[in-house]
Amino acid sequence: MLLKKGDNNENVKLLQQKLGVDPVGNFGPATEAAVKAFQTKNGLIADGIVGDGTWNKIMGLAITAPVPAQAPTPVASVGGLNLTKLKGHIPDAVIAQIPETASKFGINTPLRLAHFLAQCGHESGGFRAVQENLNYSAKGLNGIFRKYFPTEASAAAYARNPAKIAAKVYGGRMGNGAEATGEGYKFRGRGYIQLTGKDNYKAFGGSIGEDMTATPDKVATHYPLLSAAWFFSKNGLHKLADGGSTDAVVTQITKRVNGGTIGLPDRIKHFKEYYNLLKS
Repeated sequence: MLLKKGDNNENVKLLQQKLGVDPVGNFGPATEAAVKAFQTKNGLIADGIVGDGTWNKIMGLAITAPVPAQAPTPVASVGGLNLTKLKGHIPDAVIAQIPETASKFGINTPLRLAHFLAQCGHESGGFRAVQENLNYSAKGLNGIFRKYFPTEASAAAYARNPAKIAAKVYGGRMGNGAEATGEGYKFRGRGYIQLTGKDNYKAFGGSIGEDMTATPDKVATHYPLLSAAWFFSKNGLHKLADGGSTDAVVTQITKRVNGGTIGLPDRIKHFKEYYNLLKS
């Protein structure tokens, strides 16, 4: 695979969809800039050329779904916080969702909001991905979901089939029916901190007075930030955030969100960025 500035084809269009660039199919300056930014963030040579390494990493992203259009100005405050300072650091459409979201779930101090946004931003690839990517090869399934796919051969029938993968991996747990029901895919991860499982969809829906088990796609299209705030509150993360601005606190919160410390340096970096903006 090799894509570079000046190319015009369907692979360029797919690349643009993954990176959140207008999918016109022409590899122009905006696409080149987006590729360079992605390469820098992921430790690749930032030459703006898409070779096999860059392509494979980008294809691991879920295709961006647009955040519901909302007027970016004026920006309301949360607990007296000046959210205009986040402009240029977080998409305007996300900032517009913060006041209602944060006030509903008590994420209303510089510490709480900075911790929350840092986790959301990392988990969603910069507030771009709003649903879980499950397009794994047999080798990937064996490596990531070894419990369900102990060998590559056992994963072969599921490879590159997200619906089948989710039905198996998430079936029979988190309130989902058995694999055959397909509920594992219906209630796959959505939102900026991926809400997963029928039980969580039901509980989140109850908190906002809407049946999310009937319209699960709305978690991605309408409530990516609100669902993340519900998760943050449910798991007591806003109270953990009150523990301070140290790397240790970011690490604690990351372990609750991620189950480990994947991407910790990026989470710490963005927490410090947002906290410095919000506390000033």
